[in-house]
Amino acid sequence: MQTIRYELADGIATVTFDEPDSAVNTMCQQWQADMSELAAQLLAEKDAIRGVVLASAKSTFFAGADLKGTMRLKESDAPEIYRGIELVKKNFRTIETLGKPVVACLNGSALGGGWEVALCAHRRIAVDEAKIQFGTPEVSLGLIPGAGGITKMTRLLGLMGAQPYILEGQLFTPREALELGVVHELVPDAASLRAAALAWIEANPKAQQPWDEKGYRIPGGTPDNPKVAGALAVAPAMLRQKTRGLYPAVEFALNAMVEGTQVDFDTATRIESRYLARLIVSPVAKNMINTFFFNMNAIKGGQSRPQGLARWKPKKVGILGAGMMGGGIAYAQASRGIETVLKDVSQAKADAGKGYSAKLTQSRVDKGRMGAHDQQALLARITPTEAAQDLQGCDLIIEAVFENRELKARVTQEAEPMLAEGGCFASNTSTLPISGLAKASARPQKFVGIHFFSPVDKMKLVEIIRGQATDDETVARAFDYVQALGKIPIVVNDSRGFFTSRVFGTFVMEGAAMVGEGIPAAVVEQAGLQAGMPVGPLAVMDETALSLAVHVLDQTRADYRADGGTYIASPGELLVERMVKEFDRNGRAAGAGFYDYPEGGRKSLWPGLGKLFGRDDAQWDMQDLKDRLLYRQSIETARCLAEGVLTTVHDANIGSIFGIGFPAWTGGALQFIYGTGIDAFWHRAEVLAAKYGPGFVVSPQVKHAVREHEPWY
Repeated sequence: MQTIRYELADGIATVTFDEPDSAVNTMCQQWQADMSELAAQLLAEKDAIRGVVLASAKSTFFAGADLKGTMRLKESDAPEIYRGIELVKKNFRTIETLGKPVVACLNGSALGGGWEVALCAHRRIAVDEAKIQFGTPEVSLGLIPGAGGITKMTRLLGLMGAQPYILEGQLFTPREALELGVVHELVPDAASLRAAALAWIEANPKAQQPWDEKGYRIPGGTPDNPKVAGALAVAPAMLRQKTRGLYPAVEFALNAMVEGTQVDFDTATRIESRYLARLIVSPVAKNMINTFFFNMNAIKGGQSRPQGLARWKPKKVGILGAGMMGGGIAYAQASRGIETVLKDVSQAKADAGKGYSAKLTQSRVDKGRMGAHDQQALLARITPTEAAQDLQGCDLIIEAVFENRELKARVTQEAEPMLAEGGCFASNTSTLPISGLAKASARPQKFVGIHFFSPVDKMKLVEIIRGQATDDETVARAFDYVQALGKIPIVVNDSRGFFTSRVFGTFVMEGAAMVGEGIPAAVVEQAGLQAGMPVGPLAVMDETALSLAVHVLDQTRADYRADGGTYIASPGELLVERMVKEFDRNGRAAGAGFYDYPEGGRKSLWPGLGKLFGRDDAQWDMQDLKDRLLYRQSIETARCLAEGVLTTVHDANIGSIFGIGFPAWTGGALQFIYGTGIDAFWHRAEVLAAKYGPGFVVSPQVKHAVREHEPWY
């Protein structure tokens, strides 16, 4: 065996998972072959065995499936995959029905297939460390825990109790696992695991799994139970409403859970295998694995960060502007232990900005998620002020004032001299080119864009923008700062709108253009939702403010004129401009946009849209509408890649999903092209361009860039 070390001494069979040349243990092909050999050896030596200990030579217990192999699968591989899954479970079943006590010594995290390995044991003993995680997060990768995870977790926790961990992929710490009853004992450190395992083996010579015990019943009952039946009756409809049929893994998982409780254990595991074999070769699974595993790990591992520079964390950070963005950044910093100076034009405004953190922390205190002492400590890290002098000694200063070039230049020049030696200055602008803003700086090489998304306390993505003069050290420090906040950094090069705002603009403006074509606003919104966007284009434009979109349009026209050119506004931009300038519909904050917002009532689409833009002869195809919204964003993303605004596929995919809500089922804006098939995507884009204009035209340069960055699989 190459991935497993086996030793039998004093009646104890010690099985140590140790995949060579790998930081973690995975269910690779060699491991699957080794498990068959292990099962055979355990059976052959059964009479000499008093107990079995499952252990790991890695810092984690077991990582799960070999996802690189998964990316190369084709639909025709499904039957072979099914047989492979069944063989893995046959080996698991051999171990747990050996008639000998089996203990899993969980020295570190066990996720996905790793948790399913742990579930083979009759007893699970874990190190009591909060950073260790257990669970089955497969749905987040478009898969299901099909190596026994669904069947066993459902039989341990019941149909209702297991749902958060199977359908939502919720993880749990060792202490939470103990409370759930899926871990049986905690020890203070890894060195204590074996002694605890041997003691339990000695005391329990005839251990077996709960579902193998005579008289076993599933906690909470089966679907025959009236309470369970009532909940299950509405579950599929609720799931469909949430997933819109775009995420088959969640529906398959629920099916396997319910069907499995109505049959014997072995039949239940076969049902599970069939669903997994169908999913694992599907395009959605490939898209989601590519992005949420490989792309995300590329970012976490710092592949977008300039290399060879020491890691950095600022001790003191200043924020200019205590509005919603500035207040949100202050909270994000203070919650991570960073001393924060929050400056505005008046003490009252600065205090109000700190009040945002007080409100957020009080909510956590009220819900029992934070203690009063921790709340006070967090708030004490935020110093609200109107005095620029209080910024003295900041390692980093971020301006988060209104999107006005002159205002940003003024606050930059006032605050920059307060930086500590070697400090950096950043702009939180969402659209204005960083290189232009850096002209106000005395040290443009230390000037960088750090674009947060609203609300800062909820949005995980931060877009780092490298200006023409920004040096590597400043980009690296911005990257480290964002990671220190527990957020996800992507790195892009400077341009108007950068990456996220530019692509987001194509989504909302394509929706506005549809309204201008006479398509009912409700249909436009539904097209966005059916495509998988979290919010329709009109609703999200109201949230970000139509007036802001027009302000950006005016600024863009002015910049083009200053350069001797003319900016040609799109049909969507012209419609939004009319909404603001002719009809005073500025967005949700102003109480009127594409929607009406009656005080104390529910929002509803403004009836005036139909009167102004509706057409009796308007016709539409829902697939065309959905494609327009998705293809327009993907094409603009590909243009960013071709122009060098984006330099990696992983920044594009992660940025599009976490920054602008591009549907997760696609794997992101570039993965949507690769998942569709490059040639098939170009063909569909040509059809859309012929019908709906130049926004869908793909140049040879863009096609070349997409081919050049095609994923490895």
